[in-house]
Amino acid sequence: MTTTSTKANSLVPIMIIAGLFFIFGFVTWINGALIPFMKTINELTDAQSYLVASASYISFVVMALPSSYIIGKVGYKKGMSLGLAIMAIGALVFIPAAEARTYWVFLTGIFIQGVGMTILQTASNPYITILGPMESAAKRIAIMGIANKTAGALGSLIFGAILLSGIDEIKDQLTKVSLDEKTTLLNEMADSVVMPYVVMAIVLFILAIFITKAPLPNVEAEEIEEEVKDGVVTKKTSIFQFPHLWLGVLALFVYVGVEVIAGDTIISYGLSLGMPGEEAKSFTLMTLMAMVGTYALGVFLIPKFISQTTALKASAILGILFGIGIISTTGFTSVLFVAALGIANALVWPAIWPLALNGLGKFTKTGGALLVMAISGGATIPLLYGYFVDAKKADLVAEGVEVGVAAGQAATTGYWILFPCYAIILYYAFYGHKVGLKK
Repeated sequence: MTTTSTKANSLVPIMIIAGLFFIFGFVTWINGALIPFMKTINELTDAQSYLVASASYISFVVMALPSSYIIGKVGYKKGMSLGLAIMAIGALVFIPAAEARTYWVFLTGIFIQGVGMTILQTASNPYITILGPMESAAKRIAIMGIANKTAGALGSLIFGAILLSGIDEIKDQLTKVSLDEKTTLLNEMADSVVMPYVVMAIVLFILAIFITKAPLPNVEAEEIEEEVKDGVVTKKTSIFQFPHLWLGVLALFVYVGVEVIAGDTIISYGLSLGMPGEEAKSFTLMTLMAMVGTYALGVFLIPKFISQTTALKASAILGILFGIGIISTTGFTSVLFVAALGIANALVWPAIWPLALNGLGKFTKTGGALLVMAISGGATIPLLYGYFVDAKKADLVAEGVEVGVAAGQAATTGYWILFPCYAIILYYAFYGHKVGLKK
């Protein structure tokens, strides 16, 4: 598929869109620090704490198709601006949430930010995909990934320092103080999120205004070519006539799930293994840096040396191998294998988008919306991981295993959920992306 845009230099638009990927990467990947933080201040179970990820990612199911409609009406650029403004509103909700220290209010703010990110993603991902030749789309998206995950690394580092510094001491104090003193400690801890989110809201509002003035060219995918089948000339008339797209949605769904598991559970995993909070708070950074390095490799290799499909095959195989490493090792070595999932995950998103949007033509916006809906895998699969961990921990404790040991064993066992996910991605890499397409 080619585009009907002019052949003007695309460097400036690519830089602007990379800036947007930086923004929602920053907002998305602070969840790794928010999860243990929320678990402490709201006194939650593991499964309840992972509702932080669910509240963010479930918005992609609710808003993806409406976002496609909105972008169809206002265009890509205004859609991006609107998404940033809504994200800013979500950040402001953290102020009353912290004052009340009420979990559902925090989740509401996270959900509103997710709505803004949905609109932003629905606009920016198809835009960067069709901004140039389809065979190099994975390269452009890999550049976006570098911006996204670098921001995520900064976000997890900054918010880890703000929210998790001294968390071990606070958790220890909470077991020793009176109920009133406990309430005071938790309220003070909750207040620490106010200023960072106020700053975030201001920056997002400024960027929303900037995007409306940015020099982004109008791009649209070309109309679908007519097909000849049994001597009859036909045109595609429905999004349901693209099975490779729907399989791509499934592959992206499980991919986002394992990506979120790799980034958002690793801190909690380290804590469950008995590692101190000061050490564990930097673990998400390891995952993201692994992704950034692999993205950079993808920019160099695709499409000159390897194809998008080859990158996807290698990614799925590595995911399975690293999963085996997690469950068959212990301690910091096991944590390193969780971080190594960043290597396996990095090129999956860049490869699936162009493969799934291939040949969609006028259905590209709708296809992009469906792919954005697949981001809801980040809401579902980590939550399942949390439930598996809770159930396994309860079983082990019932068998007489000490609570701290049971927590670590249960967290390790939960990573079995990775294997069916990477198997689906592997199928799409070999066969799924070709289903229904002309040979």
